[in-house]
Amino acid sequence: MIPPSLSGAIPTTLATRRIAPRAMTLVYLVLLAIALLMPFQHAIYLVFLMKILCLALFACAFNLLLGYAGLLSFGHAAFFGSAAYATAHVCKVLGYGPATGILIGVAVSTVIGFVFGSIATRRQGIYFAMVTLALAQLLYFVAIQMPLTGGEDGIQNVPRGVLFGVLDLSSDTAMYYVVLAVFVAGFALVDRTIHSPFGNVLQAIRENEPRAISLGYDVNRYKLLVFVLSAALSGLAGSTKAVVFQLASLADIHWHGSGEVVLMTLLGGVGTVLGPVVGATIVVVLQTLLASAGSWSTVVVGLVFMSCVLLFRRGLVGELAPLVRKALARLS
Repeated sequence: MIPPSLSGAIPTTLATRRIAPRAMTLVYLVLLAIALLMPFQHAIYLVFLMKILCLALFACAFNLLLGYAGLLSFGHAAFFGSAAYATAHVCKVLGYGPATGILIGVAVSTVIGFVFGSIATRRQGIYFAMVTLALAQLLYFVAIQMPLTGGEDGIQNVPRGVLFGVLDLSSDTAMYYVVLAVFVAGFALVDRTIHSPFGNVLQAIRENEPRAISLGYDVNRYKLLVFVLSAALSGLAGSTKAVVFQLASLADIHWHGSGEVVLMTLLGGVGTVLGPVVGATIVVVLQTLLASAGSWSTVVVGLVFMSCVLLFRRGLVGELAPLVRKALARLS
Protein backbone atom coordinates (compact mmCIF):
# COMPACT_ATOMS: atom_id res chain seq x y z
CA MET A 1 0.00 0.00 0.00
CA ILE A 2 1.35 3.44 -0.92
CA PRO A 3 1.36 6.00 1.92
CA PRO A 4 -1.15 8.80 1.18
CA SER A 5 1.56 11.44 1.47
CA LEU A 6 3.43 9.78 -1.39
CA SER A 7 0.53 9.26 -3.75
CA GLY A 8 1.50 12.33 -5.71
CA ALA A 9 5.23 11.64 -5.64
CA ILE A 10 5.04 8.24 -7.33
CA PRO A 11 3.88 8.14 -10.96
CA THR A 12 0.80 6.04 -11.66
CA THR A 13 2.87 3.62 -13.71
CA LEU A 14 5.06 2.80 -10.69
CA ALA A 15 2.03 2.26 -8.46
CA THR A 16 0.12 0.03 -10.87
CA ARG A 17 2.61 -1.68 -13.15
CA ARG A 18 3.08 -4.61 -10.77
CA ILE A 19 1.75 -7.96 -11.93
CA ALA A 20 -1.13 -9.35 -9.83
CA PRO A 21 0.21 -10.76 -6.52
CA ARG A 22 -1.46 -14.13 -7.04
CA ALA A 23 0.10 -14.52 -10.47
CA MET A 24 3.53 -13.61 -9.14
CA THR A 25 3.12 -16.03 -6.24
CA LEU A 26 2.34 -18.78 -8.72
CA VAL A 27 5.41 -17.86 -10.78
CA TYR A 28 7.60 -17.98 -7.67
CA LEU A 29 6.21 -21.37 -6.64
CA VAL A 30 6.82 -22.84 -10.08
CA LEU A 31 10.40 -21.53 -10.15
CA LEU A 32 11.01 -22.85 -6.64
CA ALA A 33 9.68 -26.28 -7.60
CA ILE A 34 12.00 -26.38 -10.60
CA ALA A 35 14.95 -25.36 -8.42
CA LEU A 36 14.15 -28.07 -5.86
CA LEU A 37 14.12 -30.73 -8.57
CA MET A 38 17.42 -29.65 -10.18
CA PRO A 39 19.65 -32.07 -8.19
CA PHE A 40 17.73 -34.98 -9.71
CA GLN A 41 18.81 -33.85 -13.20
CA HIS A 42 22.20 -35.55 -13.32
CA ALA A 43 23.15 -33.75 -16.53
CA ILE A 44 23.29 -30.43 -14.66
CA TYR A 45 26.41 -29.49 -12.70
CA LEU A 46 25.31 -28.41 -9.22
CA VAL A 47 28.30 -26.12 -8.61
CA PHE A 48 27.28 -24.26 -11.78
CA LEU A 49 23.77 -23.77 -10.38
CA MET A 50 25.16 -22.64 -7.03
CA LYS A 51 27.27 -20.01 -8.77
CA ILE A 52 24.15 -18.69 -10.50
CA LEU A 53 22.27 -18.50 -7.19
CA CYS A 54 25.10 -16.67 -5.41
CA LEU A 55 25.52 -14.11 -8.19
CA ALA A 56 21.75 -13.77 -8.62
CA LEU A 57 21.44 -12.82 -4.93
CA PHE A 58 24.30 -10.35 -5.41
CA ALA A 59 22.50 -8.82 -8.40
CA CYS A 60 19.19 -8.63 -6.49
CA ALA A 61 20.96 -6.77 -3.68
CA PHE A 62 22.47 -4.33 -6.16
CA ASN A 63 19.14 -3.86 -7.94
CA LEU A 64 17.54 -2.90 -4.64
CA LEU A 65 19.93 0.03 -4.52
CA LEU A 66 19.92 1.03 -8.20
CA GLY A 67 16.49 -0.03 -9.40
CA TYR A 68 14.45 1.23 -6.44
CA ALA A 69 16.53 3.96 -4.83
CA GLY A 70 18.21 5.22 -7.99
CA LEU A 71 21.71 4.98 -6.48
CA LEU A 72 24.39 3.72 -8.87
CA SER A 73 27.27 2.10 -6.99
CA PHE A 74 30.50 1.19 -8.77
CA GLY A 75 31.97 -0.45 -5.68
CA HIS A 76 29.58 -3.21 -4.64
CA ALA A 77 32.26 -5.87 -5.02
CA ALA A 78 33.75 -4.44 -1.81
CA PHE A 79 30.89 -5.93 0.23
CA PHE A 80 30.79 -9.18 -1.72
CA GLY A 81 34.55 -9.70 -1.40
CA SER A 82 35.00 -8.52 2.19
CA ALA A 83 32.32 -10.95 3.36
CA ALA A 84 33.95 -13.76 1.36
CA TYR A 85 37.32 -13.06 3.01
CA ALA A 86 35.78 -12.85 6.49
CA THR A 87 33.90 -16.11 6.08
CA ALA A 88 36.92 -17.91 4.64
CA HIS A 89 39.16 -16.70 7.48
CA VAL A 90 36.66 -17.66 10.18
CA CYS A 91 36.04 -21.11 8.73
CA LYS A 92 39.62 -22.05 7.83
CA VAL A 93 41.88 -20.19 10.25
CA LEU A 94 39.63 -19.91 13.30
CA GLY A 95 37.93 -23.26 12.71
CA TYR A 96 34.30 -22.22 13.10
CA GLY A 97 31.42 -23.80 11.19
CA PRO A 98 29.85 -22.44 8.00
CA ALA A 99 26.87 -20.87 9.77
CA THR A 100 29.11 -18.80 12.05
CA GLY A 101 31.38 -17.93 9.12
CA ILE A 102 28.49 -16.69 7.00
CA LEU A 103 27.00 -14.66 9.86
CA ILE A 104 30.33 -12.98 10.57
CA GLY A 105 30.81 -12.33 6.84
CA VAL A 106 27.42 -10.61 6.67
CA ALA A 107 28.24 -8.60 9.80
CA VAL A 108 31.53 -7.43 8.27
CA SER A 109 29.88 -6.36 5.02
CA THR A 110 27.13 -4.58 6.97
CA VAL A 111 29.64 -2.56 8.99
CA ILE A 112 31.64 -1.68 5.88
CA GLY A 113 28.39 -0.78 4.12
CA PHE A 114 27.46 1.57 6.95
CA VAL A 115 30.86 3.29 6.82
CA PHE A 116 30.89 3.56 3.02
CA GLY A 117 27.24 4.59 2.90
CA SER A 118 27.71 7.31 5.50
CA ILE A 119 30.35 8.84 3.24
CA ALA A 120 28.85 8.17 -0.21
CA THR A 121 25.26 9.27 0.50
CA ARG A 122 26.51 12.79 1.16
CA ARG A 123 26.89 13.09 -2.62
CA GLN A 124 24.51 12.55 -5.53
CA GLY A 125 24.62 11.25 -9.10
CA ILE A 126 27.99 10.55 -10.66
CA TYR A 127 29.75 11.86 -7.54
CA PHE A 128 28.06 9.15 -5.48
CA ALA A 129 29.19 6.51 -7.98
CA MET A 130 32.77 7.80 -8.00
CA VAL A 131 32.95 7.84 -4.20
CA THR A 132 31.80 4.22 -4.01
CA LEU A 133 34.39 3.24 -6.63
CA ALA A 134 37.18 5.05 -4.78
CA LEU A 135 36.26 3.45 -1.44
CA ALA A 136 36.04 0.01 -3.02
CA GLN A 137 39.47 0.40 -4.62
CA LEU A 138 40.86 1.47 -1.27
CA LEU A 139 39.51 -1.73 0.26
CA TYR A 140 40.94 -3.73 -2.66
CA PHE A 141 44.46 -2.45 -2.00
CA VAL A 142 44.02 -3.16 1.71
CA ALA A 143 43.09 -6.75 0.80
CA ILE A 144 46.29 -7.07 -1.23
CA GLN A 145 48.47 -5.94 1.68
CA MET A 146 46.77 -7.61 4.65
CA PRO A 147 48.41 -10.92 5.68
CA LEU A 148 45.13 -12.59 6.68
CA THR A 149 43.74 -12.30 3.13
CA GLY A 150 46.59 -14.31 1.60
CA GLY A 151 47.49 -11.57 -0.87
CA GLU A 152 47.33 -12.68 -4.49
CA ASP A 153 46.87 -16.32 -3.46
CA GLY A 154 43.73 -15.61 -1.47
CA ILE A 155 42.38 -18.04 1.11
CA GLN A 156 42.17 -21.49 -0.43
CA ASN A 157 40.80 -24.86 0.66
CA VAL A 158 38.15 -23.34 2.89
CA PRO A 159 36.35 -26.24 4.63
CA ARG A 160 32.64 -26.44 3.97
CA GLY A 161 32.18 -28.11 7.34
CA VAL A 162 28.98 -29.36 8.91
CA LEU A 163 25.97 -27.07 9.19
CA PHE A 164 24.45 -26.98 12.70
CA GLY A 165 26.33 -30.20 13.49
CA VAL A 166 23.94 -32.19 11.31
CA LEU A 167 24.25 -31.45 7.59
CA ASP A 168 27.56 -32.37 5.93
CA LEU A 169 28.19 -29.74 3.26
CA SER A 170 30.93 -31.72 1.56
CA SER A 171 28.08 -33.18 -0.51
CA ASP A 172 27.24 -30.93 -3.46
CA THR A 173 23.56 -31.87 -3.14
CA ALA A 174 23.39 -30.78 0.51
CA MET A 175 25.37 -27.64 -0.30
CA TYR A 176 23.01 -26.83 -3.17
CA TYR A 177 19.91 -26.94 -0.98
CA VAL A 178 21.60 -24.72 1.62
CA VAL A 179 22.54 -22.19 -1.08
CA LEU A 180 18.99 -22.35 -2.45
CA ALA A 181 17.57 -21.69 1.02
CA VAL A 182 19.92 -18.71 1.45
CA PHE A 183 18.92 -17.34 -1.96
CA VAL A 184 15.19 -17.76 -1.30
CA ALA A 185 15.51 -16.00 2.07
CA GLY A 186 17.50 -13.14 0.54
CA PHE A 187 15.17 -12.84 -2.45
CA ALA A 188 12.11 -12.84 -0.16
CA LEU A 189 13.65 -10.03 1.90
CA VAL A 190 14.31 -7.98 -1.24
CA ASP A 191 10.78 -8.59 -2.54
CA ARG A 192 9.23 -7.67 0.81
CA THR A 193 11.33 -4.52 1.02
CA ILE A 194 10.32 -3.43 -2.48
CA HIS A 195 6.60 -3.87 -1.77
CA SER A 196 6.66 -2.22 1.66
CA PRO A 197 6.04 1.44 2.62
CA PHE A 198 9.82 1.75 2.94
CA GLY A 199 10.17 0.58 -0.67
CA ASN A 200 7.56 3.09 -1.81
CA VAL A 201 9.52 5.90 -0.19
CA LEU A 202 12.65 4.70 -1.99
CA GLN A 203 10.82 4.82 -5.31
CA ALA A 204 9.58 8.33 -4.51
CA ILE A 205 13.16 9.41 -3.80
CA ARG A 206 14.28 7.90 -7.09
CA GLU A 207 11.55 9.61 -9.10
CA ASN A 208 11.43 13.01 -7.39
CA GLU A 209 13.84 13.55 -4.51
CA PRO A 210 12.94 17.24 -3.90
CA ARG A 211 9.26 16.26 -3.63
CA ALA A 212 10.10 13.52 -1.11
CA ILE A 213 12.10 16.02 0.93
CA SER A 214 9.22 18.51 0.84
CA LEU A 215 6.91 15.81 2.23
CA GLY A 216 9.11 15.57 5.31
CA TYR A 217 11.08 12.38 4.62
CA ASP A 218 14.69 12.20 5.78
CA VAL A 219 16.06 11.27 2.36
CA ASN A 220 19.66 10.74 3.50
CA ARG A 221 18.55 8.34 6.22
CA TYR A 222 16.52 6.29 3.75
CA LYS A 223 19.47 6.20 1.35
CA LEU A 224 21.80 5.03 4.09
CA LEU A 225 19.37 2.33 5.23
CA VAL A 226 18.94 0.87 1.76
CA PHE A 227 22.68 1.11 1.14
CA VAL A 228 23.43 -0.88 4.30
CA LEU A 229 20.73 -3.44 3.48
CA SER A 230 22.11 -3.87 -0.03
CA ALA A 231 25.63 -4.25 1.38
CA ALA A 232 24.46 -6.88 3.87
CA LEU A 233 22.72 -8.94 1.18
CA SER A 234 25.77 -8.62 -1.08
CA GLY A 235 27.85 -9.90 1.82
CA LEU A 236 25.48 -12.83 2.26
CA ALA A 237 26.04 -13.72 -1.40
CA GLY A 238 29.82 -13.39 -1.04
CA SER A 239 29.96 -15.47 2.15
CA THR A 240 27.91 -18.24 0.57
CA LYS A 241 30.10 -18.19 -2.53
CA ALA A 242 33.24 -18.57 -0.38
CA VAL A 243 31.81 -21.71 1.24
CA VAL A 244 30.62 -23.17 -2.06
CA PHE A 245 33.90 -22.71 -3.95
CA GLN A 246 36.06 -23.03 -0.81
CA LEU A 247 37.94 -19.93 -1.91
CA ALA A 248 38.14 -16.21 -1.30
CA SER A 249 40.36 -14.31 -3.73
CA LEU A 250 41.10 -10.84 -5.04
CA ALA A 251 38.70 -11.51 -7.92
CA ASP A 252 35.83 -11.28 -5.41
CA ILE A 253 36.75 -7.74 -4.37
CA HIS A 254 38.11 -6.42 -7.66
CA TRP A 255 36.32 -3.57 -9.49
CA HIS A 256 35.53 -6.02 -12.29
CA GLY A 257 33.03 -7.68 -9.97
CA SER A 258 31.28 -4.35 -9.45
CA GLY A 259 31.01 -3.88 -13.20
CA GLU A 260 29.76 -7.41 -13.65
CA VAL A 261 26.86 -6.97 -11.25
CA VAL A 262 25.86 -3.77 -13.08
CA LEU A 263 25.89 -5.79 -16.32
CA MET A 264 23.68 -8.51 -14.82
CA THR A 265 21.15 -6.01 -13.55
CA LEU A 266 20.93 -4.08 -16.80
CA LEU A 267 20.60 -7.26 -18.87
CA GLY A 268 17.72 -8.58 -16.80
CA GLY A 269 16.02 -5.26 -16.20
CA VAL A 270 16.64 -2.52 -13.65
CA GLY A 271 13.78 -2.09 -11.23
CA THR A 272 12.27 -5.54 -11.88
CA VAL A 273 12.12 -8.27 -9.26
CA LEU A 274 13.23 -11.19 -11.44
CA GLY A 275 15.44 -9.17 -13.80
CA PRO A 276 18.68 -9.57 -11.80
CA VAL A 277 18.13 -13.34 -11.57
CA VAL A 278 17.71 -13.60 -15.33
CA GLY A 279 20.70 -11.33 -15.94
CA ALA A 280 22.94 -13.32 -13.59
CA THR A 281 21.91 -16.56 -15.29
CA ILE A 282 22.72 -15.18 -18.75
CA VAL A 283 26.15 -13.90 -17.69
CA VAL A 284 27.16 -17.11 -15.89
CA VAL A 285 25.98 -19.28 -18.79
CA LEU A 286 27.90 -17.16 -21.31
CA GLN A 287 31.04 -17.21 -19.17
CA THR A 288 30.82 -20.99 -18.85
CA LEU A 289 30.20 -21.63 -22.52
CA LEU A 290 32.97 -19.23 -23.58
CA ALA A 291 35.52 -20.31 -20.97
CA SER A 292 37.71 -21.90 -23.63
CA ALA A 293 37.72 -18.67 -25.67
CA GLY A 294 39.97 -16.88 -23.17
CA SER A 295 39.90 -13.09 -23.35
CA TRP A 296 37.50 -13.26 -26.30
CA SER A 297 34.77 -14.30 -23.89
CA THR A 298 34.76 -10.74 -22.52
CA VAL A 299 34.30 -9.41 -26.05
CA VAL A 300 31.34 -11.72 -26.69
CA VAL A 301 29.69 -10.84 -23.38
CA GLY A 302 30.19 -7.16 -24.21
CA LEU A 303 28.55 -7.61 -27.61
CA VAL A 304 25.61 -9.43 -26.04
CA PHE A 305 25.25 -6.65 -23.48
CA MET A 306 25.39 -3.95 -26.16
CA SER A 307 22.78 -5.76 -28.26
CA CYS A 308 20.43 -6.15 -25.30
CA VAL A 309 20.78 -2.49 -24.35
CA LEU A 310 19.98 -1.42 -27.91
CA LEU A 311 17.12 -3.89 -28.48
CA PHE A 312 15.71 -4.21 -24.95
CA ARG A 313 16.01 -0.78 -23.36
CA ARG A 314 14.31 -1.92 -20.15
CA GLY A 315 16.12 -5.25 -19.99
CA LEU A 316 14.75 -8.67 -20.91
CA VAL A 317 12.29 -8.91 -18.02
CA GLY A 318 11.38 -5.24 -18.34
CA GLU A 319 10.36 -5.77 -21.97
CA LEU A 320 8.53 -9.04 -21.36
CA ALA A 321 6.60 -7.91 -18.25
CA PRO A 322 4.07 -5.75 -20.16
CA LEU A 323 3.31 -8.66 -22.49
CA VAL A 324 2.72 -10.94 -19.51
CA ARG A 325 0.45 -8.39 -17.84
CA LYS A 326 -1.64 -8.07 -21.00
CA ALA A 327 -1.97 -11.84 -21.25
CA LEU A 328 -3.05 -12.08 -17.60
CA ALA A 329 -5.54 -9.23 -18.09
CA ARG A 330 -7.13 -11.09 -20.99
CA LEU A 331 -7.45 -14.27 -18.96
CA SER A 332 -8.98 -12.52 -15.96
